[in-house]
Amino acid sequence: MQKTFFALLMGVGLIAGAQAACLTQAQVQTMADDYFAKKPTPNFAAQSDKDAACTRARFNKLLAAHYGKVVGYKAGLTNPATQKRFNTSQPTWGVLYDGIIQPNGFSTVPNFGARPLFEADMLVRVKDAGINNARTPEEVMQHIDQVIPFIELPDLIVEAPPKLNGAAINAINVGARLGVAGTPMPVPADRMDRFVMLAQLANMQIKVADQTGKQIGAGKGSDILEHPLNAVVWLTQALHKEHLRMKPGDLISLGSFSALMPPKPGLSVTVSYEGLAGAQPVTVHFK
Repeated sequence: MQKTFFALLMGVGLIAGAQAACLTQAQVQTMADDYFAKKPTPNFAAQSDKDAACTRARFNKLLAAHYGKVVGYKAGLTNPATQKRFNTSQPTWGVLYDGIIQPNGFSTVPNFGARPLFEADMLVRVKDAGINNARTPEEVMQHIDQVIPFIELPDLIVEAPPKLNGAAINAINVGARLGVAGTPMPVPADRMDRFVMLAQLANMQIKVADQTGKQIGAGKGSDILEHPLNAVVWLTQALHKEHLRMKPGDLISLGSFSALMPPKPGLSVTVSYEGLAGAQPVTVHFK
């Protein structure tokens, strides 16, 4: 299992044809203006991973000026199904800001963004800086203190989302817009109890249901990089390449367990985590 994961870490995304440069400040300003207006922004030409990271950095400066404090990071495209959808073979990452994370039972309009979606996700909270050296899910468990049910409400923001690829997802800060956090679960202090939670995280069955109880989506823990905490392992190394480190209190979004789905007026969505002892469902309402 670990060989497969670390082969992924070493993989290099294919870059086909000519690539556009990092978007200019003016182009990024337009993208940010459209983002805050909840207006679809024009798609941009294909970029290399390096230029997409440059675009994301410029975009994030404008997001930070609006949102303020960074509260964590999100790993994106950590599920093979979402990688396939966006024509890539590797994850990517974005920044979470103050005000993005909302409480359980949060209500919002369906058009909370330009291209709004929802998905079953999960957060973990960083306990100490030792997480930056974690290389296995077992080591990650030693450096987090909470596991938190989470429904992410991403926004793909562009006029034609089907044309987005992995680099473009990176450039738009992995579509970070909103998310709903459920009841935190403490990570056990006892080593054997941590191993139990570790196994449950890999084997849990995620169910997405509407307000009638009808199941509308599903996934399992191992859908994310064979173990959901492998998303943290990948993210620590990705951040290191850009001279960034996780710090105590940071929230880390692990990625999508379910398919990305569009919200509809009157829809309520509840995500449950069967097989993860003590996990409570998390719900979002669309007005």
